[in-house]
Amino acid sequence: MERRRIYETWPAEPAPAPLEADEPLYLDAEVRPNRSLPDPGFYALMAAIALVSFTAGIAFMLAGAWPVLGFFGLDVLLVWLAFRISYRDGRRLETIQITGREIRVGRRYPTGHQTWFRLPRAWTRVEIAGAGEPDVQARLTAMGKTLIIGAMLSPRERESLAAAVREALAAAAAPAQAQESGGGAPA
Repeated sequence: MERRRIYETWPAEPAPAPLEADEPLYLDAEVRPNRSLPDPGFYALMAAIALVSFTAGIAFMLAGAWPVLGFFGLDVLLVWLAFRISYRDGRRLETIQITGREIRVGRRYPTGHQTWFRLPRAWTRVEIAGAGEPDVQARLTAMGKTLIIGAMLSPRERESLAAAVREALAAAAAPAQAQESGGGAPA
């Protein structure tokens, strides 16, 4: 069964002004992609790959197949390049801040470029498309526009992020509802 995919339609904005010091923050989350191999592990893995490739390349060279040595070196270079690209992509960052008035989503890319999105808190809903499936999407929707959040996370983490954002939106709406209903102190 194929689902219709929704793409982001919320327009980016210039960087917003800093939050006021007394403004309550109901959610302040940083979302980063997972990179499970730390630097020492990467260096150990690359040393092992280089050692195996060099040993195998020397064996082929002694057997008379000297061009194979270059291909083993190329393999090591390609594995190193793939890891460098992965680690560079791991520098992505998505911040989600929910205040009583708005939702701010900022994205920093590996190049250093940043984009910002501001959504009105009162009109924003959290949607989960394809819950339990590998291509699940967590979305913020308001006024017919959509913003996808946590795209770099695993499916289970996307659902967890959507639940945390939904709880924060409910907490941010609670004080406003108490004021509107006259739930203040008696006179």
